Amino acid sequence: MAGRNPRNPALARRWRDLIARWQRSDLTVRDFCSANRVSEPSFYAWRRDLAARDQERRPATPPVPTFVPVRVTPPAVIELVLPTGVVVRVPSEADPAAVARLVTALGAAPC
Repeated sequence: MAGRNPRNPALARRWRDLIARWQRSDLTVRDFCSANRVSEPSFYAWRRDLAARDQERRPATPPVPTFVPVRVTPPAVIELVLPTGVVVRVPSEADPAAVARLVTALGAAPC
């Protein structure tokens, strides 16, 4: 059983070979173990232990980033120069009707 001599390389190679042969076969674990004269509990124990060893050997995968880099840029600005010389700067997403009211108000009376 795996727990008695878990680091015997020859025994581990034998079990890796047996498990690989079982995976290529069309047999159930029970039928495969019976045909190969191996204990079913030993088969399951070795399969579990070898999978755990393989997992230990794999390098830890870096965590998937939750956020992606973002570059914040200011919104586009529209600049209006009125005949009076007044400069009005409004964000490009500003409401056009509000901008028209502002220009009308600024153009009617000098500040």
